[in-house]
Amino acid sequence: MKKKTLFVFLLAAGMFCLTPDALADWSPAKRLTWTSGDSCIPAMAADSGSAVHVAWYDGTAGNAEVYYRKSDDGGSTWNPTKRLTWTSGESQFPDIATDSSNAIHVVWSDDTPGAYEIYYRKSDDGGSTWSPTKRLTWTSGESLGPDIAIDSGDSIHVVWHDGTPGNAEIYYKQSTDGGSTWSPTKRLTWTSGHSLEPAMTASSSNILHIAWLDYTPGNYEIYYKKSAPGGTIWSAAQRITWTSGYSFDPAIDIDSENSVHVVWRLDTPDHMDLYYKRSPDGGETWSPLKRLTWTSVGAYSPAVDIDSNDSIQVVWSDDTPGYAEIYYKSSADGGSTWSVSQRITWTSGDSYSPAMVIDSGDNIHVAWQDDTPGNFEIFYRKSN
Repeated sequence: MKKKTLFVFLLAAGMFCLTPDALADWSPAKRLTWTSGDSCIPAMAADSGSAVHVAWYDGTAGNAEVYYRKSDDGGSTWNPTKRLTWTSGESQFPDIATDSSNAIHVVWSDDTPGAYEIYYRKSDDGGSTWSPTKRLTWTSGESLGPDIAIDSGDSIHVVWHDGTPGNAEIYYKQSTDGGSTWSPTKRLTWTSGHSLEPAMTASSSNILHIAWLDYTPGNYEIYYKKSAPGGTIWSAAQRITWTSGYSFDPAIDIDSENSVHVVWRLDTPDHMDLYYKRSPDGGETWSPLKRLTWTSVGAYSPAVDIDSNDSIQVVWSDDTPGYAEIYYKSSADGGSTWSVSQRITWTSGDSYSPAMVIDSGDNIHVAWQDDTPGNFEIFYRKSN
């Protein structure tokens, strides 16, 4: 590849050096936070209009708290940051979703009770005001890593892992009345190894699909299960990877034809790269393993989303430049073939933990944490 002329633009965070033709499809990076603490692990949602929502946690208060910010115009401008938690413990790992009425739902883990439990808040007015905090779990173990999905009937579904049985297992609960009341907690896994990092998506017919990693085989592999419509009955767990390494970071989505798509990171002694599998029949059978990246150092923390044309979009962190940057690739044919990897950040720090959402106009919105300013802050950009 011949050398391109570089141009430089200045963000408040620092200097970002970018190749013009590499950025043809993406807006300039936008910094969303300016804090003295670390702003980490963003989560994203989009409503039926042009609003984009981001939640993350930040340690500026002396302990981690959950914060929220929104753009009413598709990412061009952003409203002031809103703090969602005031706790004596650590409020971390938020996830966010919107329903058909554009109500915003946020879940997170908080260890104020002495162990991590799952909590929830809702906004019915576009993020201006929020319901009182609602505690969803009471356990003797650590309840961590909540993932939220809302089905076509506006039922709210939450999964997480919890160590109460002595090893981590996957749990689930739902609300059918907009978060006012919640079903009893349902345990979804019974394993001899740790079951961790559940990721969930809902089909148009209200079938829930989850993927997670499980140590039962003696190494971490990816497992999968699905529900009957509404989440009341669940299939048996299905192992979908058999590898000589360790599989982490599962991300899952479903397209309009009910094909299920899973992306994850596989660590072996030789490489750390992203892999992909597809189920064309709603989780009954699965395609062969497909490798998505070939890196010299490592690719990890993928996020996946699917647009209205069933094109699959993936972003991740990649250490190929010698430090972490955000990369992107897509498939327009159901995962059979994939575009080349596209680098979408050029920073002097590390860019980690990308989150992604696709809005109703098929614009791709990406947020991540970057420590170029000297501490981690949240940054954002969108596809044009």
